[in-house]
Amino acid sequence: MEQNFDSAVEQRLRDEAAQILGRYPQGRSAIMPILHLIQSEDGFVSPRGIVLTADILGLTRAEVSAVATFYSQYRRHPNGEYNVGVCTNALCAVMGGDTIWDDLTEYLGIGSDETTADGKITLEALECNAGCDYAPVVMVNWEFFDNQTPASARQIVDDIRDSKDIHPTRGADKVHTFKETERVLAGFEDGHVDEGPSAGHASLAGIRIAHGNGGQAK
Repeated sequence: MEQNFDSAVEQRLRDEAAQILGRYPQGRSAIMPILHLIQSEDGFVSPRGIVLTADILGLTRAEVSAVATFYSQYRRHPNGEYNVGVCTNALCAVMGGDTIWDDLTEYLGIGSDETTADGKITLEALECNAGCDYAPVVMVNWEFFDNQTPASARQIVDDIRDSKDIHPTRGADKVHTFKETERVLAGFEDGHVDEGPSAGHASLAGIRIAHGNGGQAK
């Protein structure tokens, strides 16, 4: 990767960063979405991205690096085109998440935070995907794949490697690339916000019980 951004790319990033800055009363508060913007370009928080972010915000490179190394969604080396995260927290683990994890690491030949040789898949062991009612859960670029098995998880990564569209259980109609997702996290809408259900049958069980007992949702 080149040490500096191409001049046209840098100007575009500066223009987009200016749009982000306009949302915050204090400029340094924009550091997190701007780092996502950098990842949407480079696929990780690159050294040149840290330099540019520091210059835009009037911060030191150390201050920017401190944020980039604290939060796990910021990558310090190139991420795959698709980030496949397997929940290995308590409920998912006992429901089969550990088995899925062991199977995928063997099947792909990589461990956590490692990327396949073709650059397609980064595998990650995740601590809770906040989808316990659908355990075990796999997330691909932060989209939910519920009630997974080793076989269904293998099918997901096979489809990714075959450049096929993959379709989450909830959310967008299909999973978009890591860079495309990062642009959304930077605050730029992609037009897919209203696709698919955001809450499924299991998630709404409590409210159905409450309504059945004459209660109301608060």
